Amino acid sequence: MPTLVVTSNNVLLEGHKTPQPATFEVNLETGKIDAVHEGKRDKNEFYASTPEELWIDAGDLYVLPGLVDAHVHLNEPGRTDWEGFMTGTQAAISGGVTTVVDMPLNSIPPTTTVDNLKTKRSAARGQCWTDVGFWGGIIPGNAEDLPPLVAEGVKGFKCFLIESGVDEFPCVAENDLVQALTSLNDSPTTVLYHAELEAKTDSKGEQRMAEAKDKDPASYSTFLASRPQSLELDAIELVISLHQRFPHLRGHVVHLSAADALPVLRKAKAAGMNLTVETCFHYLCLTAEHVPHGHPEFKCCPPIRDDSNRELLWQGLLNGTIDCVVSDHSPCVASLKRVDDDGDFMQAWGGVSTLGLGLSLLWTEANKRKDVTIGDIIKWTSVNSAKHASLEGLKGAIEVGYDGDFVIWDPEAEFLVRSFLDGEQLVTKGLLKFKNKLSPYEGLRLRGVVNKAYVRGSLGYNRLTGGFAGISPPGRLL
Repeated sequence: MPTLVVTSNNVLLEGHKTPQPATFEVNLETGKIDAVHEGKRDKNEFYASTPEELWIDAGDLYVLPGLVDAHVHLNEPGRTDWEGFMTGTQAAISGGVTTVVDMPLNSIPPTTTVDNLKTKRSAARGQCWTDVGFWGGIIPGNAEDLPPLVAEGVKGFKCFLIESGVDEFPCVAENDLVQALTSLNDSPTTVLYHAELEAKTDSKGEQRMAEAKDKDPASYSTFLASRPQSLELDAIELVISLHQRFPHLRGHVVHLSAADALPVLRKAKAAGMNLTVETCFHYLCLTAEHVPHGHPEFKCCPPIRDDSNRELLWQGLLNGTIDCVVSDHSPCVASLKRVDDDGDFMQAWGGVSTLGLGLSLLWTEANKRKDVTIGDIIKWTSVNSAKHASLEGLKGAIEVGYDGDFVIWDPEAEFLVRSFLDGEQLVTKGLLKFKNKLSPYEGLRLRGVVNKAYVRGSLGYNRLTGGFAGISPPGRLL
């Protein structure tokens, strides 16, 4: 039975805030962790018969559980000029993400029927450098398609309470949701909400859009004013109302941006509501005050808000109101971002490309704070996101019985997000693996670099030898 042995002075074990000396063993036939030992074990004393190629001594580098990014748009099939399974999962694993869960849009077809799911899985096979799961989608009229999707293994269902931006995935009204929740009520699943809603504020919405026409569309403030926090708060109040009627089903708020909604969410969770919440790297690391004029690579929906809002989101994470942090990696081709055109925020595609940067972004922010540990970051990006995607017991921890997904990570190494070679230790646009390399993070200096990443004990990324040279994609479809 081939066994991979991994040891380090800094292994982050389940339930710990900081790394500690430890050794663990991965059964390469099953891909599972068979044993975890406290202390950095000596090879000659404990593993003398283990071949060198099955022995990893990471020294003082951190060994972390692989991240689980439960909100990714890989766009294949149908929009593979935006992204694809190969490039998206390569980007993910280069940043320490060993599992992604693909959203039902913006692929064509969307994942709204079993046949569409099979089409997507067929497109993914053989291309995945991480494990890949799938969310299904709720659109008007597909309530009867939802239970069969549960039986086929989707992790839950995403819907939009406001227009999604693509015609093949229309938003739902309250009556559509009642039909969908009724259809799913006996299923062990989750409903995910893009929580922005115009319903209570139609007249105000018309007024906002009219005012925007008279303002500079290349100014971020114009776009920000068009998507106020009230849209999120109204949507979340609807979600809470629905799940009071359907308490068996877990509701999940995706990409929370509005700190004004935190008290309502905190109250609902304290009352025992079956509700979870995520936010995104960009809401925690970017601020409206620093978005340059005419740079729609910063545009996403809901929008990046001001620094005081960002700080409240951090507090929401620390007090447990927000459960996890994801990328919402939502790329497009450069022309749709209008970066080289007129910089029009109002017309540009809304989505931020982040795959490969999330761990470094949070660690960089953590180094500016006194209240965030690497254990907190892994809790938000791996432990809790695995639970959210129904992968608890498989993903998210270095623990016996879990998949052997782990990352060898240098917490001290730094790199500058730049678009050209300038003598830096790491230069990103050549290293960023997602297809369209438009990044709102350009110019930031980030800390923390993935040296190697493993999926079920199989090497999937090696920065020290050029990334993917000589490696086969180790990912499976979940």
